[in-house]
Amino acid sequence: MQITDVKLYIINKGGVVNYGLGNTANYVIVTIHTDRGLIGIGDAFHSLDEPIEACVRKYKRWLMGEDPTKVIHHWQAIYRGLRYPLGTTELAALSAIEQALWDISGKDCGLPIYRMLGGPSRDRVRCYASGGSWPTGEYDSFVEKVEAVVAAGWPALKFSPQKPDYTFDQPKPTWKKQEKSSYLEFTEMVERVRNVREALGDHVEICLDYHGRSFSPAEAIRLAKEIEPYHPFFLEEPALTENPDSLVQIKNQTAIPIAGGERVVHRDVFRQVIEKRAVDILQLEPTACGGILETVKRSAVAELHHIVLAPHHAGSPVALCACAHIDMSVPNFLIQEVNTDINSSLNQDLFYDMPTVSGGWMEMTGAPGLGIEFNDDAAGDHPPKVWDRPVIIEADGSIGLE
Repeated sequence: MQITDVKLYIINKGGVVNYGLGNTANYVIVTIHTDRGLIGIGDAFHSLDEPIEACVRKYKRWLMGEDPTKVIHHWQAIYRGLRYPLGTTELAALSAIEQALWDISGKDCGLPIYRMLGGPSRDRVRCYASGGSWPTGEYDSFVEKVEAVVAAGWPALKFSPQKPDYTFDQPKPTWKKQEKSSYLEFTEMVERVRNVREALGDHVEICLDYHGRSFSPAEAIRLAKEIEPYHPFFLEEPALTENPDSLVQIKNQTAIPIAGGERVVHRDVFRQVIEKRAVDILQLEPTACGGILETVKRSAVAELHHIVLAPHHAGSPVALCACAHIDMSVPNFLIQEVNTDINSSLNQDLFYDMPTVSGGWMEMTGAPGLGIEFNDDAAGDHPPKVWDRPVIIEADGSIGLE
């Protein structure tokens, strides 16, 4: 079997955001084709679409005519062949290629990827709802929003303790932070967590994403001490993961489990995070850190340090399927992030034969490979759009953290 083509699809998810040009991020999907008719699919993290496209073109030159089942061989050829350490964009493109190669290999063997990785460690995958996809404009209060998520069948959910106190500034992709005292910001964060816990009761897991929005660990430590009585399931990125020492400082002063790792795409930073035990819960992003096997390898290292895995998910259902096969196979898996738009009309147009997500659980189909198929004919109905991540402007005009 030989690779005959490598294709890239950049697909806009639709909807609007209140920064930049108002466009949401794109899906970046890679398909690998073979002379036996088997097609593999992968998802690249939507960091910079145009450079990812250039990377895929470059990687294609190596892959054409090769045996797609030599997954590790091709990963090493690309990773080592570039000589210099890969950046985030290059790793994202490689991650998509690697997923697609696993997909073909599984289809060729007639096995789901998690069985190729040693068989299932569990029967199903525990999930939580990611707050970024909660509906807007339909509710009078934030509490009503989270209550709607729980009513939709999610027993665990994530939100940011920070209130949306930014104003939009066109035409640049900026959010300007409203001027208020640090004490007022702090009390609003505590109140937000308290209100959600009181509204949802004791049977819903509350996950908090701080987004690493402060250079100072002191702010996150102060918040953690105040919200401990509301028993968050975890506090995500209370400091920038690029500085593991700050995470250690926070972790040592709170009983709340500390999570992080979506931005730990490079092996050297990952090693520091693990060696310092900077997190309790590792949130690797398989579409950005090198793919499925790289995530499994890092999970094994984390297991040796008694750290559990909760993969990050910010992409398409393809990315979720890649996470799910990792979740099924590794023994130290904890919980999986799932965007609440997983069953949107867009996703139903583009993808089919997806695993079922219901009641906070994902059930695998047992289909070979990733267990998801891509309708490339529908991709043209959702052309790419130019988009930007927001830039935070602090009250004094300096650049903040997002």
